[in-house]
Amino acid sequence: MSTASPAHKGPLSGVRVLDAATFLAAPFAATLMGEFGAEIIKLEQPNVGDPLRRFGTMTDAGHTLNWTSESRNKKPITLDFRQSEGAEILKSLVAVSDVLIENFRPGTFEKWGLSYDVLKAINPKLVMLRLSAFGQTGPNSSLPGFARIAHAFSGLSLVCGEPDRPPVTPGASTLADYASGVWAAFAVMVALREAGSSGRGQMIDLALYQAPFRYMDEMVPAFAHNGTVRVRMGAETHNLVPHGHFQTKDDRWLAITCSSDKMFERLAAMIGDPKLLDPFYLTIANRLKKRDIVTAVVVNWVASLEASEVRAICDTHEVPCSPLLSVADIFDDPHYQARGDLLSMQDDINGAVVVPAPFPRMSETPPHIDHLGLPLGACNDEIYGRLLGLDADRLAALKSKNII
Repeated sequence: MSTASPAHKGPLSGVRVLDAATFLAAPFAATLMGEFGAEIIKLEQPNVGDPLRRFGTMTDAGHTLNWTSESRNKKPITLDFRQSEGAEILKSLVAVSDVLIENFRPGTFEKWGLSYDVLKAINPKLVMLRLSAFGQTGPNSSLPGFARIAHAFSGLSLVCGEPDRPPVTPGASTLADYASGVWAAFAVMVALREAGSSGRGQMIDLALYQAPFRYMDEMVPAFAHNGTVRVRMGAETHNLVPHGHFQTKDDRWLAITCSSDKMFERLAAMIGDPKLLDPFYLTIANRLKKRDIVTAVVVNWVASLEASEVRAICDTHEVPCSPLLSVADIFDDPHYQARGDLLSMQDDINGAVVVPAPFPRMSETPPHIDHLGLPLGACNDEIYGRLLGLDADRLAALKSKNII
């Protein structure tokens, strides 16, 4: 494991982001920007805070590990912008910021007098990211939704699982949240580049289901072309074979795939089974016609060997192969260790904490973590005093009215 580097400026230093969103997807976009130096001001309801603070494994200090990890580098302040006085303070923050992120149901910010048109009049260069379950338009726009709903609506869930079993969760239940956060961060960076060159901000409308929908490779053009509707195939896939998870003699699971004819030639030579050495199998199209035969040969070969033997043979023949790792395996894996993918930090609240390290690696401007998630309202004095110039009496008055 690596240890956290000291605070330093990144390539997004000077970019100020107001993270007024809750939970995971939209806030994750801010998290990514913060790892590259943007100042992230996290706005939360007084006395309540972001639900992410209560989601997941709770530490002895009373914070969830989700909050601790995913709110890294953020400066939390409390503000009830549902109240008119709080809305005015938010407008003051917008005037000195570059980005506003929100994920309330469409129409909610308008109800509070905080529409994009209102905010753009205050700051014409403002980039406003609006990430909701179904987007700002369309018949479903007012409906609530989380990642599981996004997985279902995107078409992803229905193709996950065994063909004779019910559909299953596609990996982590929060997959769409993280995927949407990446797309959102990308969109914000595009919008900031435009604002920097033209002086024009813009509103970004992103729906939670769109990221998993976009990840479905040729599903859309294939259906339009010939009416193909994908079905559940377990660990296999519709356009490649062999491609799956295979159990070894010592009850380990390995992923093996051949994504090209050349790779399959190497696999056939490696296994040496006469069936696979037949020239008929040298093309993907023919292998797909005899999927059951090809898969059975690989299943039987892997089952006859221990995991270490299969991996060594595959590596020698340059056939892609990987063990299916548990998180415990990941902590012991030498490649994860060599890459520094697990970051060990000393947190003032929770003590020693291990989190996923920021990535990707960059030769000149690497991402970094200054600190993990902070307590509710920890940066009220800094932001309201330094940025807006509010004195102690004004802050006390706002606090007494539960606005901050």
